[in-house]
Amino acid sequence: MRHGIQFPYDPEISHEKMRIGIFLVLGLLLVCFFCLDIFLGSVSIKPSVVFRALFGDADSNVQMIITKFRIPKAITAMLVGIALSLSGLQMQTLFRNPMAGPYVLGVSSGAGLGVALVVLGFSTGLGADNFRSFGNWILVISAWIGAGAVTVLIMFISSRVRDIMTVLIIGIMLASGISAIISILQYFSNETMLKTYVLWTMGSLGNLSAGQLNVLIISVLTGILLSIISIKMLNAFLIGESYARSIGLNIKLSRAVIFSCTSILAGSVTAFCGPIGFIGIAVPHIARNLFKTSDHRILVPGTVVIGAAVMLASDIVSQLPGSETILPVNSITSLIGIPVVIWVILRNKKDQSIF
Repeated sequence: MRHGIQFPYDPEISHEKMRIGIFLVLGLLLVCFFCLDIFLGSVSIKPSVVFRALFGDADSNVQMIITKFRIPKAITAMLVGIALSLSGLQMQTLFRNPMAGPYVLGVSSGAGLGVALVVLGFSTGLGADNFRSFGNWILVISAWIGAGAVTVLIMFISSRVRDIMTVLIIGIMLASGISAIISILQYFSNETMLKTYVLWTMGSLGNLSAGQLNVLIISVLTGILLSIISIKMLNAFLIGESYARSIGLNIKLSRAVIFSCTSILAGSVTAFCGPIGFIGIAVPHIARNLFKTSDHRILVPGTVVIGAAVMLASDIVSQLPGSETILPVNSITSLIGIPVVIWVILRNKKDQSIF
């Protein structure tokens, strides 16, 4: 009988439906967090007033808070979450190291050194007019160079030292060495530039000018494009360089693309928002465990959505809605990321093949 026919169960179709459902839920969470980040803050504003401000029908002070501060800050939070999460995903795959991340391995410190050289050293010789005109691009390009240099150095070290924890310790030592160089630059810098740099080191999502936000948007979109281009490369590296060569992948070119992408993403965030830790290492692991896959065709968009949502949530918590106190967003991301790092270390003790 027709109604008695039983069709075979296809687990791949079931997984596909599950992943689509997860993406829909994550998309809904992202929209909710974005709206909450606009509606909530240290200054209590009624939702009806916020709605009027969005349509230009509110008090000038409220209008300024919503359109000039909260909306740009929410956009910045999304860009930061996307950039750090994608760079962490690429580093973990390329280095085959579950502990890899721009903050942990010193890549963010390298970007910070590039910023320090510009702010504490070269900016005095550029002239005020030139620095105002090209300062944002000079700042971000110097951060890219610093991040790229440390990435290449860590890659060189990891190719000779296979132990994950040893590479992690070397990354921490590199970050400490870079901090020492920055301290020397601070000692010899003038008072104005020192104050500018100290304010930068505090890290913030809400202090970007319109020009800086535009540069950050362009940089992160470029990084996302390079991430999409490198999906096939990352999947090949996941299996190993021998397999990558066997399918005709140009190893040097692939590394150059991934290095450039990582440097642009991590460097841009560090240049404008300061050092923000643990998002880059935590979110890729959350994505892998949520989607139950190592395929970058799923992990790249999944990491983008999760990274943006986690950073928005961190920004909401840092605002302490209803209170006039604002916590550093870096402290919130650390509280989220550190438990994930501990879990990865404990898991790695039991299973060496995390990927």
